[in-house]
Amino acid sequence: MSRSWVDISVTIKSGMVHWPGDPKIQIKQILSIAKGATANVSRISMGTHTGTHMDAPFHSFPKGKGIDVIPLDAAVGKARVIEIYDRESIKVEELKRCHIRSGERILFKTQNSRRCWKTDSFVKDFVYISAEAAKFLAARRIKCLGVDYFSVGGFFKDGEATHHELLKADIWIIEGLNLSRVKPGEYELICLPLKLFHGDGAPARAMVRSWTNRK
Repeated sequence: MSRSWVDISVTIKSGMVHWPGDPKIQIKQILSIAKGATANVSRISMGTHTGTHMDAPFHSFPKGKGIDVIPLDAAVGKARVIEIYDRESIKVEELKRCHIRSGERILFKTQNSRRCWKTDSFVKDFVYISAEAAKFLAARRIKCLGVDYFSVGGFFKDGEATHHELLKADIWIIEGLNLSRVKPGEYELICLPLKLFHGDGAPARAMVRSWTNRK
């Protein structure tokens, strides 16, 4: 199996899809070599939960930890990609068959990866983690959790409840992954968010490579 890195983050660009109500994304060049400047410089305007990003406990709790104090190994190290077949939500019944262990880093691959990132329109009926499944994962005391669209919780249901269950259990959340090129299995994960002072979240670059035959 190849040991090449696979980029599982989405590209940030002006006008890209974002969570309804969050700031729109704009990248504008303000200095241009072509116009006589000595360098190209751009200005970025976007929310902290743009594209591939991580949530900190401060996202849901007024006194929660900020993204700047995330443990460096929270989203760096061995991770397991689990494919979810339920087309509505991630439920306890399916998770029970996955034998999830304490301290694991788990990335959930759903139909979101192949479906939702094909459009710049927000997809409201994405696959999310049910509140009951969030409680199940919190009880397993996993270290980090990744999902392949904008939120661990649903747009219509369980949005706040799912976030609260996971973040109060000190589970660091990665949202906005694209796992369409990744098969289920064990991987080496690197995902590091921007170090924003007491940030509620921050954009991140995420990548994986096979854990098999690791050197």
